[in-house]
Amino acid sequence: MNGTFSVKLPGGKIWTPAFVCSLDEQKCIGCGRCFRVCSQGVLQLVGVSEDGALIPFDDDDEDEYQKKVMTIAHPQLCIGCTACAKICPKKCYRHVPAQI
Repeated sequence: MNGTFSVKLPGGKIWTPAFVCSLDEQKCIGCGRCFRVCSQGVLQLVGVSEDGALIPFDDDDEDEYQKKVMTIAHPQLCIGCTACAKICPKKCYRHVPAQI
């Protein structure tokens, strides 16, 4: 059976979980708002070197990075709440509805 999975909430509203599937690193400004709002450990902030390589982020070595970006480190931990997308000022996230 294929279809979208939805839940009827106690107030009667229908909710469909939507899982994070991509993040536009070109638009990301590395602000960390999404990281702070995600309680599931899905996201990870990384540095971007001069040649565009993603490298582990360390506050002590900020001079090594051209910029910081968020990455989807553990997509399997996403619970479909879309809090990351709701708080992102640059609208970097794309989600897909839960499927049966």
